[in-house]
Amino acid sequence: MLCDLEGEDGMTAALKIRRDLFSPAELRFRARRERNPRTATRMLAIANALEGLTRAEAARLAGMERQALRDAVIRYNQEGLAGLCDRSKPGRPSTLNEGEQALLRAKILQGPGPHDGCREWTLPTLCRWIERRFAKRLHPASLSRIVRGLDLSRQKTRPQHPQADLKAQAAFAKGGSPGL
Repeated sequence: MLCDLEGEDGMTAALKIRRDLFSPAELRFRARRERNPRTATRMLAIANALEGLTRAEAARLAGMERQALRDAVIRYNQEGLAGLCDRSKPGRPSTLNEGEQALLRAKILQGPGPHDGCREWTLPTLCRWIERRFAKRLHPASLSRIVRGLDLSRQKTRPQHPQADLKAQAAFAKGGSPGL
């Protein structure tokens, strides 16, 4: 069963709203319990239209534009209430493709070699390695997101003095003092 969605001039538009899914009262009830306010707004606008308000009035009372209401009605007719929920957005693609990310992960786990020019990986040194290897430039903050996406945590190595006395450190760790 369909309901006409009227235009501003009072003439009926070709767009119809399905009445067999929910009544206006049921839509309002579900909108009150909906956690996503955008989805609830769409439900209220459709409930207004089902009660006989014009498209402009129904949209205005719900706080949306007529075109947004029209889009919501199309999705509601095709998918029911699931069509009124926000859809995920694809977002920006990653700078490194899957193969490059796999190679980066392996390189991080392997550790730097003598030809890499560093003793431990830091984000800036990894950025320079990526630029030499893949000819792609990344900011360390962007690389940090990629590294976290590879299930690797950022761990900073503890500095060690080149002339550190390992015997004195071991004795200190056991609770004694070295030869005093």
